[in-house]
Amino acid sequence: MEYRYPDIEFQTIETIRKFQDERLVEALDYLYTKSPFYQKLFKENRINISNIKTVKDLQNIPFTEKKDLQMYNYDFLCIPKEKIVDYITTSGTLGDPVTFACSEHDLQRLAYNEMISFRCAGLRPGNILQLMTTIDKRFMAGLAYFLGIRELGASIIRVGNGIPELQWDTIQRIKPDTVMCVPSFILKLIQYAEDHGIDYKNSSIKRVIGIGEGLRDQNFNLNLLGSKIKEKWDVNLFATYSSTEMSTTFPECEYGCGGHHHPELIIVEIIGEDNKPVPDGEVGEVVITTLGVESMPLLRFRTGDMASIHTEPCKCGRNSFRISPLVGRKNNMIKLKGTTLYPPAIFDVLDNTDYVENYVVTVDYNSAGTDEVIVKAALRHSVDFDVVKELKDRFRARIRVTPEIEIVSADENRKTMRIDTNRKPIKFIDNRKQQS
Repeated sequence: MEYRYPDIEFQTIETIRKFQDERLVEALDYLYTKSPFYQKLFKENRINISNIKTVKDLQNIPFTEKKDLQMYNYDFLCIPKEKIVDYITTSGTLGDPVTFACSEHDLQRLAYNEMISFRCAGLRPGNILQLMTTIDKRFMAGLAYFLGIRELGASIIRVGNGIPELQWDTIQRIKPDTVMCVPSFILKLIQYAEDHGIDYKNSSIKRVIGIGEGLRDQNFNLNLLGSKIKEKWDVNLFATYSSTEMSTTFPECEYGCGGHHHPELIIVEIIGEDNKPVPDGEVGEVVITTLGVESMPLLRFRTGDMASIHTEPCKCGRNSFRISPLVGRKNNMIKLKGTTLYPPAIFDVLDNTDYVENYVVTVDYNSAGTDEVIVKAALRHSVDFDVVKELKDRFRARIRVTPEIEIVSADENRKTMRIDTNRKPIKFIDNRKQQS
């Protein structure tokens, strides 16, 4: 089960298309012979995989959904349990966590994926990356980053998340040139540096690789968070898009025009409301088929993420398509006072308001049966103006509509966010799902 084709991204679009068709046929044959879940799916839907010869033919196969993974988790396993070397779970932010298993082959594939992704962001042997994410707690990405840096031949410092004092002590001691973290944490590092007289602008850090949060808008310009970081600290910013289910990363290159597709590792479809492919550049749901995964490969898995793809060649020389920054998650779409938006648009405003310490966004149905959004915001310090009015003005300027706003204590929000027990803080609660 080969997966190493590092030059395929630089081939012609037609070569990449034919390459993916060939890899798809191999993937289908593997699922047909190894996967209990997909054996049943093919049989029940009378699918002859020999008729599926191209990526376009995938439309003849039903989707796989998160509920399938939750209900039939181990039916996706294609190897004997004794070949499993690592167990992983999804974050469970939007439902029950799903268990994934990795073989030695899968860990090598993860290492390769991150190696070529780091290379896309400009890292080479000799670079030093400070990892500000957890490598434990059943988290796939932290381990993948570590393996990828080793594969690349660069150096890594496993500091873990949080603790600005330890992060700055490490930067000053070892002088890494790159940090990898959730981008909003950079603002906390900057604040700590300013409060403690650290000359962060002249530190060794030249590059920030962000995970879990977007840094650009749909036009590939820096969003509010990216702009705020850049205004404070003139470092090179790179965003990534990934998920446990994908076992693949879409990394930005130096030109920042979307996450580059690794054709040897994953097939991507962008699906509209009619479950048909949308034109390039149009937003739809990201549907993925993994390539080269041995333990738990997925076929036409609906990620729930909303994005678009861009097929024009990139200045970096790669001809594989690029995926846009995420618009949001399909199931979390909000219709607020006639305006369609997703939670990240609300988060973006709050993340870039200096006096907001933390927040929780709740959506519910009001008495008229339409969406109602309440933002519970905690303040970092007291202010001498009408904070609710000021926040509403910010929302109106950015997203044209205003949610209801309540000012609460930071501790109240922390309890709701469950920071101590959850890998990802709960910042969004959708009560509409409980009523559906």
